[in-house]
Amino acid sequence: MRPHKFALVVVAGLGIACGDRGAPASEAGGASTLGAASPAAPDKSTDSPSSTTAPAKPARHDQPLPAFEGTTLEGERLSVSTLLGKRLVLFFFNPELPEAAVMAKALVAISGLRGDQNFEIVGIGMGGNRSKLDAFVREQGLNFRVIDDTSGAIAQKLGLQVPVAVVGADAEGYVTFGLGGFASDVPDAPRVAETQLRSDLRLPPVGAQTAPELGEHPKAPDFTAERLEGGERFHLAALRGKPVLLVFFLHTCPHCHHALSFLKTYLPTIPEDKRPVLVGVSVSDRIDAVRETLRADGLDFFPVLVDLDYKVREAYGAMAGVPDLFLISADGKIEARTEGWRDDRDPPLMKMRIAKLAGISVPMLLNQNGYSGNEFCAVCHEAEKRTWEVTHHADAFHTLVTHGADKDPECVSCHVVGFGKPDGYTISPPAPSLEDVGCESCHGRGGPHLSPGLVKDGNYEPQCLHCHDPQHSLGFKYADFLPRISHAANAKLASLPLEEKRKILLARGRPRDDLLPTTAAYVGSQACQSCHPGEYDTWSKSPHARAIDALSKQSKSADSACLKCHTTGFGRTGGFPVGEKPDAHPGLVGVGCESCHGPGGDHVKEGSTKVGTIVSLGDKCDSCVILQICGSCHDAANDAGFEFQVKKKIEAQKHGTKEPAAGKGAHKESAAQDPDPGGARIAALERAFAALDARGG
Repeated sequence: MRPHKFALVVVAGLGIACGDRGAPASEAGGASTLGAASPAAPDKSTDSPSSTTAPAKPARHDQPLPAFEGTTLEGERLSVSTLLGKRLVLFFFNPELPEAAVMAKALVAISGLRGDQNFEIVGIGMGGNRSKLDAFVREQGLNFRVIDDTSGAIAQKLGLQVPVAVVGADAEGYVTFGLGGFASDVPDAPRVAETQLRSDLRLPPVGAQTAPELGEHPKAPDFTAERLEGGERFHLAALRGKPVLLVFFLHTCPHCHHALSFLKTYLPTIPEDKRPVLVGVSVSDRIDAVRETLRADGLDFFPVLVDLDYKVREAYGAMAGVPDLFLISADGKIEARTEGWRDDRDPPLMKMRIAKLAGISVPMLLNQNGYSGNEFCAVCHEAEKRTWEVTHHADAFHTLVTHGADKDPECVSCHVVGFGKPDGYTISPPAPSLEDVGCESCHGRGGPHLSPGLVKDGNYEPQCLHCHDPQHSLGFKYADFLPRISHAANAKLASLPLEEKRKILLARGRPRDDLLPTTAAYVGSQACQSCHPGEYDTWSKSPHARAIDALSKQSKSADSACLKCHTTGFGRTGGFPVGEKPDAHPGLVGVGCESCHGPGGDHVKEGSTKVGTIVSLGDKCDSCVILQICGSCHDAANDAGFEFQVKKKIEAQKHGTKEPAAGKGAHKESAAQDPDPGGARIAALERAFAALDARGG
C-alpha cells in the first residue's frame, strides 16, 4: 500500500491518497483539507490577469505548526521558529520499526534537492532510546539534523498517533500535508514513499517519465499482468492499433468510482470501431474485495488487472494518487494523463481528450462562466502548448512555491490564471489547473472563443503590462520580450531533444545583462555622497564597499572574472577599466551605488531630471527585480541559496533616506529621524555577508 494521508491535529481517519487535484473543500477525498479560506471577491471589471492594486493578504485558516524546540543529536538547540523561511519536512519516527527505514531511505533520496528547491528536513526520533536512535541515523545515512524526542513530547504537541509520519509545512509554518502508514513489505517500498514525497513537495519526478513533458509523447511501457477474473494473462501489445484508456484505481476511492461511472456512460457514445479500450489496474491487493465492490456498484464492465508486484505502477510512475488515467494512442504513445478526478472539471476535459484519441470531432467544452485552464486549450492547440512549455511562464508558480510566496496574493496574482475572478485561481483551496502564466493569461478567458476582441491587432503588450510593470519587471521591453514567449518564435524549439529544451530554459533563466541602464556613464559612489549622505555612510561601512578586500586575501585582485563582481561598472563607460589594477581606480573598487542603481552620469548632470535617470529600488519587488540585479553576481556558483535569502539580505542593508518615486515598499526614514542610520543595520549586514566575504563571493 502507498502512504496514507492524514490531517493534523485530529489524526483519526487515515485514508488512501486519492486525488482530487485541488477540488473544493466540500469535495475533497482522502487527502484531508486542513481548513479553507474564502476566495477573494471576484473582480468583474476586466479580463486582465491581475489588478493594479495589490490584493489584501487573507487570514490563514490552515493548521499552523505548534511551537516546539528540542536538542539535536549533535547537541544543537533547534526550534521551529528558526526553521521558518524554508519549506519544512518533519520526519517523526520510531527507529525500532521497519517502516521508519522505508521513509528514511526516501528522504535521503530527495535530500540532495534541498538547496535548489528551498526546503529543509528535520528528523524527530521517538520511542526506543538514544543508542538505538544513534544507530538508526548511522545505518540509514541520514544527512539531516535529528532531534532526540524519545520522550514523545514534540509528537504529542502535534497530536500524532502513528509511530512513523511525515509532516510538511510551508515557509510560513503552516501544515501542507501529512503522510503515515508506510508499509515495509511491498516491493520497492522506499521508491513508493519517495514518489509520494516528490508529489507533495512539488519536486521533479523520478524514474519513468510517462507524462507528456515539454511536448514529448513517450512510448507507453509494454507489460503483461494477471486478470482479476483469472484466465489468460493480459498483454498490452495485443491492443496495438487501438486507442487505450489505462486507469489505475482503488476500489474504495470515491473519485475513482466517479471517473469509472463517467467512462461507463460516455464510452458507448463513441462509434465502436473508434472507441478506446478501457483497461483498469487495481492498486489494492485485496482481490476478492475489489471484485465484490465493482460488481456491487455496477462497475464490472471492463477488464481489471492485478499488480501485486507493483511492476505496472512502477513502469508508469503511478505511485501517488488515484485515479490515474493514461490515454494511449493506437501507435502506443501516451497522448495525455489525468491524475485525480474532479466532477466539476474532468468530465468535459475527458470528453475532449477521448474524442481526439478516437479520431472523431472534438467538442469545445470550455467553462462558460470562468477559466478553463491550459489542459483544455492543449487538446486542440498542442503545438502552442509545446512552445509555451519552453518559456518561464510555464513554471511561474513553482517559483513562488520555492520562495514561500505561493500564499501571498500580491505575488500569486501574476503567476496564475484568473486570480480573483469568477472560476479563476483561488489560494484556498488552491486550483492546480490554473497555476502558472497560462493561455488565458494572455489570450483572455477561453481565448478568442470566449473573449473575442480582447487582443487588438495581435498586440499583446497591454496584457503583458498588467504584470510586467516597473515594480516587478525592471527593464521590460515588449519587443525584446515577445520572442521569448511567442509561439511562432519558439516553434523551432519544439522538435529539439528534451535535454536541449531544458538547457534553453536554464539559459533563459539567468539574469539579463541589460537590467540596468547602459547609455549613461558611471561616475563612482563619491558622486552620490553630497545628495545622499546617509545612504553613502551606510554603504561605506558595508562589505559591499570592501568587496575588493576579499579578492586581495585570495590573490585574485587581477582576475577579470572576479573583478566583474567586485568593482563598479566593470568594462562599462566610466566604470572600472578592463585590465587595470584596483589601486589605480579607488573610486570604482567595491560594489558601489551604481552596481545596484545603475550608472549615474545622467542623474548627476547639472539641470537633469532626477526621477527616472537612476533606478530607485525602494518601490521594487525584492524577488522579482532586486534579486535579478543581485543575482548576476550572487549566483549558484558563487553564493548558493542566495535567491531564497534575498529578502533577509536586503533588509540587513536597507539604507534609503529619500522617499522613492513610487509607492510599494517605500523606505522613508530620514537621517534626522534615524539617530543611527548605519550601526544596527551594518552589524546585521556584517553577519549576513560574513561567509560571502570569506570565500570571495
